[in-house]
Amino acid sequence: MLPKTTRAAMYRRGGTVAIEDIVLPKLKPGELLVRITACGICPGETLRWYVDGKAPFGLGHEPVGVIEACAPGTAPARPLEKPFAVGERVFVHHHAPCMRCRRCRRGDYVQCPTWRATHLVPGGMAEHVVVPAENVHADVLRLPDSIDDETATLIEPLATVVKSLRRSRMRSGDAVLVIGLGVMGLLHVLLARRRGAELVLAADRVPPRLELAEKLGAHRTIDVSAGPIPEQVRDATGGEGADVVIVGPGSTEALDAAAGAVGAGGTIVIFTPLAPGETWPLPVGEFYFKDVGVVASYSAGPSDTREALTLLARGLDVAELFTHRFALADVAQAYGLVERAQEALKVVVTPNR
Repeated sequence: MLPKTTRAAMYRRGGTVAIEDIVLPKLKPGELLVRITACGICPGETLRWYVDGKAPFGLGHEPVGVIEACAPGTAPARPLEKPFAVGERVFVHHHAPCMRCRRCRRGDYVQCPTWRATHLVPGGMAEHVVVPAENVHADVLRLPDSIDDETATLIEPLATVVKSLRRSRMRSGDAVLVIGLGVMGLLHVLLARRRGAELVLAADRVPPRLELAEKLGAHRTIDVSAGPIPEQVRDATGGEGADVVIVGPGSTEALDAAAGAVGAGGTIVIFTPLAPGETWPLPVGEFYFKDVGVVASYSAGPSDTREALTLLARGLDVAELFTHRFALADVAQAYGLVERAQEALKVVVTPNR
């Protein structure tokens, strides 16, 4: 018998994370019921100003699971793909675009009104979720046996890195600086090396993260506490600066460091937003004469999740990014660990353990 309720992690304004019993809606045409086997925690879900603005809501947007029920019409909207079936292991994207509007035709999937309106019910950090038809059609992916559930929780995070480096215009032979070495920064290090960066510089102030960045392929690490980032980058690049700068922390301090470290013709990628009302004074004159580009990179679309799945299936070595594992009952502790941003990198919750 299919469940009528699910235990889920819910966020309440002010930082409260609690397990609640949520009634599951009956499946409508095109929808799936998925039993969640693993769900990663995104650092963005610990940005207090961001989550308070959405509260209350169901946490979790990096889930994988097993299909337990299929309503009529649950097929991907991709040529030659068969309908989904009970028992299949799947990655489930929490948002999905319509694939028809002008934004989608341009490839700006996250700006599609449908993308912004869709979400899992109640959220990925739950025993079971209902997947809307739009998500089923556009961005539910079957998982090959070669990828375990834990690894598959990185499909969505890695997809955002795929998009970030695409928007950076990174080319083989470039010098890439990654500021901030949480799990997202380390994924940037891995992918920049895989894509042929000639020099990967990795900056942080937490020693174990610097050590892991070097182990994962960074050519040189930059200890932020040892001196200004721009000076260390100029030293490492013969005074030229970085061709691509990925700014992980959502702070003007990190953006200022990027402005000082980027080289002529380079690109700064804003990977995390500033809080509402906070602004960054852009050195327009300097950027103009240096031909510096500044781009934002928010979330990811279906083309990015497919590329991320392919990268993981082909052996992108992400095993060392996983540091902590929790049951659903301990989810508040898990989120607290991510929020402290010290010993934890990728934290995974197994809701049905």
